[in-house]
Formats: sequence, structure tokens, C-alpha cells
Amino acid sequence: MTELATRAQAFGLVAKGVAAGLSAPWRLYLAQGCRFLSLSVADRAEWDAWRTHLGCPELSVRVYDAGGEIRRASVAEVVLDNCRISVELIEEISTADIDRLLVPDPVVGPEER
Repeated sequence: MTELATRAQAFGLVAKGVAAGLSAPWRLYLAQGCRFLSLSVADRAEWDAWRTHLGCPELSVRVYDAGGEIRRASVAEVVLDNCRISVELIEEISTADIDRLLVPDPVVGPEER
């Protein structure tokens, strides 16, 4: 089969990551029709591990005010077998962290920016 046509295949993809030693996502959303799979993770290390495991080169970062708290949403996406898979991390940050957003991440290669 050339695409993630069933829920079992989509969840199997996540199970393979967990079997490989990745932490299980704290939230998993699978859209009807298996064309969109979203993984929410707890911290940056888990986010980087899942992103690497799935080969997610695309990254978007959004900073927003959530009722007086500043949050950063980091999202990486990849399309595997006609299924869009995203790995999302939402973190509460301080104004000092915002300054870090202006400096390129030395861990991320130029091809991933």
C-alpha cells in the first residue's frame, strides 16, 4: 500500500517511533480519512526527536500572548504517503526567550531554516 490509508497504518507510524525510543506524544490527532496526523509533544527534546525521526524539515514558529502569558508554538511538518504529519510544541516563554528567537539556533543546520 502506498499511502497511510487506514488508522492502523497512521498509528503504526507513531508506534514505530515509540518502539525506537521516542517519548509518546501527549496528544495525537488523526483527521478523518487519515490525511492529517498531528502529534503534540511535551518539550523541545521530544519535538526535535520526533522531527528528526519523521524527517520534518519545515518549521514555523509563532509567538503569541495567551492571557498575559507569552507562548511559542513550534511546528514541523512533512508529507508521507499523501498524509500531512505535523509535530507541535507549545511552550510558555519569558521575554528573555524572545531575544533568543532573534539569534539563529546553532543546532539547526542552514538547510532546515
